[in-house]
Amino acid sequence: MKERRTARKTASLAGQLLLAHPVLRDPNFRRAVVLLSAHNAEGAMGVVLNRPLDKQLGELNSEFALGALAGVPVYAGGPVEPQQLVLVSWEWLDADRAFQLHFGIEPDKAAGLVGSPGVTLRAFLGYAGWSKGQLENEMKHDTWVTAPVDGDLLGRVDGVGLWRQILGSISPDLKLLADEPDDPAVN
Repeated sequence: MKERRTARKTASLAGQLLLAHPVLRDPNFRRAVVLLSAHNAEGAMGVVLNRPLDKQLGELNSEFALGALAGVPVYAGGPVEPQQLVLVSWEWLDADRAFQLHFGIEPDKAAGLVGSPGVTLRAFLGYAGWSKGQLENEMKHDTWVTAPVDGDLLGRVDGVGLWRQILGSISPDLKLLADEPDDPAVN
């Protein structure tokens, strides 16, 4: 009798957060929170949410200096094409308990979102990307922890604090690991 194998389909993680596991030391993703915009059989992509560059779009690019996008905060979005500008907006819809994401918005459309109630608009330099099967392989090796988006939290916490807070909410063990110092000697 011939054994029949079926390919196991991985559920899409698009619209979810990837949190770097505390043991991940790769400087590109150490303590990173990645918002995935796409994940399918061909690969995945998203932006690192918690690497603010402490600059605004108008400071970074003179084309935006006098326009509606001048005050949009800029983040390091990931190691792929670090000079490419990616505009991203999101809105947490309380009534629907849903997260609405717009990735790679054209500047004209993004300008129309400035000041819209409940909408967060950010500029990212570069993005995070995984080729076919790469993210799935990393997930098998516990490199990443997934979490749903809590739209309210994304607007209140930034930097490593965002990573610690989300990771700590998943389990007591992860909270303990997330709170450990870089240098155990200062523990």
